[in-house]
Amino acid sequence: MTDATSYCGTPEPAGPKPEPAAEGPFASCVLCQEPTEYPESTKGITLCPVCEWQEAQRMACSG
Repeated sequence: MTDATSYCGTPEPAGPKPEPAAEGPFASCVLCQEPTEYPESTKGITLCPVCEWQEAQRMACSG
C-alpha cells in the first residue's frame, strides 16, 4: 500500500515541537519516566522517542 492509497492521513503535529537539548538535564517522559531529548525547562507533555512513536501510531488511525 502506498502513501497515496493509505486509509489514514498523516496528522499534523499539535503544536510547535521544542528543540532537542544539546546537553542535560533532560525532562522525563510523562508515560514511562525515561529521559527524553528535551530540556527540563520544556513546558507541556514530554515523551521519549519510543513513547512519541507509539503515540503517533495510535493517533494515525484513531478516527
